Amino acid sequence: MAEAAIELIGINKSFGAVRANRDIALEVPRGTIHGIIGENGAGKSTLMSILYGFYQADSGEIRVNGKPTAIKTPNDAIAVGIGMVHQHFMLVENFTVLENVILGAEGEPLLKKSIAKARSELQRLEREYGLEVDPDAIIEELPVGLQQRVEILKALYRGAEILILDEPTGVLTPAEADHLFRILQQLKDQGKTVVLITHKLREIMAITDNVSVMRQGTMVATRKTSETTVEELAELMVGRRVLLRVEKGDANPGDVKLLVKNLTVKDSRGVTMVDDVSFDVRAGEIVGIAGVAGNGQSELLEAISGIRKAVSGTVLLDNKAIDVTGNADPAELRDRGLAHVPEDRHHVGLVLSFEENENSILGYHDKPQYLKGPFLNLDAIQKDAQDKIAKYDIRPANPRLKTANFSGGNQQKIVLAREIEQDPGVLIVGQPTRGVDVGAIEFIHKRLIAMRDQGKAVLLVSVELDEIRSLSDRILVMFAGRIVGERGPEASEGEIGLLMAGVERKEAAE
Repeated sequence: MAEAAIELIGINKSFGAVRANRDIALEVPRGTIHGIIGENGAGKSTLMSILYGFYQADSGEIRVNGKPTAIKTPNDAIAVGIGMVHQHFMLVENFTVLENVILGAEGEPLLKKSIAKARSELQRLEREYGLEVDPDAIIEELPVGLQQRVEILKALYRGAEILILDEPTGVLTPAEADHLFRILQQLKDQGKTVVLITHKLREIMAITDNVSVMRQGTMVATRKTSETTVEELAELMVGRRVLLRVEKGDANPGDVKLLVKNLTVKDSRGVTMVDDVSFDVRAGEIVGIAGVAGNGQSELLEAISGIRKAVSGTVLLDNKAIDVTGNADPAELRDRGLAHVPEDRHHVGLVLSFEENENSILGYHDKPQYLKGPFLNLDAIQKDAQDKIAKYDIRPANPRLKTANFSGGNQQKIVLAREIEQDPGVLIVGQPTRGVDVGAIEFIHKRLIAMRDQGKAVLLVSVELDEIRSLSDRILVMFAGRIVGERGPEASEGEIGLLMAGVERKEAAE
C-alpha cells in the first residue's frame, strides 16, 4: 500500500450531547481516490471539517504525509496542501471566475499583477486537468457543474495535493457527474489524493480505490472497492439489509386531480422555459418528469405551486382553476390540498436559522392543531415535531436544534415530513432524494408509493433516471421546455436518455 497522505487517529468530536465522531481511525493512501460513505448524520462531513480546520477535534491526532499536524483553521489546511470543495459552494456569485479563484490568495498588493499571474496559472490548470471554464464569466450565470469546477480550480490554485469533495454530485446532472469523475481520475493520475464524501454507492463502485464506512459517528469498516459490493456497503451503512429496488404493485389510476393545459412559463430574463406543456396526473398514480436539469422542470413546478407566474395556460386542481397567470397563492393551494416539496430546500423549503420544530410546520402554522386561540400552541408544535422526527428518523432527534445544523439529507426529511404528513390530495416533488443516503432513499420511496396507493396524485421531478423509472407509473420527458415523449416504466434507460437529449426513437434508428 502507498504511503498515507492522511492519517486520523482517535478523533472525537461532540456538539453538546451529540457525539458526531467517536474514536475515528482513518488512513488514506497517497495518490488514491478514497470514498467515505454513511447515512445522513453519520459524521462524515464533521470528520472532514475537522481535517480542513473548520472544527477542532475534542481529542485525537491528524497526520499529513506522516507528520503530526495541527490544523486549527482552513488556512492551516491549505498550508499543508489540503483543499475542500463543499456541498454548498463557497463562491461570490457576482464575482468572475478569476476573482473567485484569487479571493483570499491575491499574493500581491497590486491586484493587476495578481490577476495576470492567476490568469496564466488558471490556463495551465485547465489544460492539465480538463477544467475548462471562462475566467471572465460571472459565477451566477454559470451552470452548477461549471461552478463546481471553479471550486476545484480554487483548491488547485492554492496548491492542494489532497482534495476533499463533500457530496460533489448532489446537484449535478448525470453527464456533469461523469465529467467530474474524469477530472478526478486525471487528478489521481497526476499524483493527487482525493477524498470523496458521498452516499451514492454506484459512484463509490465506479471511481474509488478504497471506501470507508461510517455509522452513527463511528468508522465501522474499510474495504478495497474491488473487493466489496453495493449490497455489502449498504448493509454496513445502515446496519441492516437494505432493499435497493422499489417494490410496488400496479397502479389503479382514478379521476384527474391535476390538469395542465398549454402552460408557458418564462424566466426572469424573458426566456421561454416551459413551452406549451400539457399533461394530467390522476389519483392513485405517480407521473415522473425526466430530463436533464435546466430543461424547464423547475419552472414547471414553480408555476403549478404558485411560486412563479406563467405567461399563459391553464392549471386545474380538482377541476378548479389555479390562477397561474395572475396571483396564485401558495397558501391557498396548500389549503386546497396541494403540497410541494421544492427542489431547492435551502432557499425555498426551509428557513435555516429556524429551529427544526418551526420548519416542521412552516406554511401550515395557521392550522387549528398548531394554535391555542390566536397564539401558537408551542406544546402541540413540539409534540408534532417529535412525532415526525421519530417517523422519518430525522437525526439528531432534537426539535430545538437550528435547522442549519442538520445534514442535507436530514433537512430534506424535515421538508418531506412536513408536506407528506399534511395528507395532501396532490403532492408535487422536486428531487426528493437529492443529498439523501441509501437507507433514507428506501424510506422516501416507500412513502411515495404508499401515497399513491392511498389514492393520492404524485408529480415527481428527478434528475435520477433510475428513480424516475422505478417510481413512475407514467414517464414524461422534457427537453428544451417541451414534453417530447411519454413512456411507461418498462421503457429502457437508453430510450428515455435519447428523448432527454431531444432525439426521437425513429431518429436514433436512422
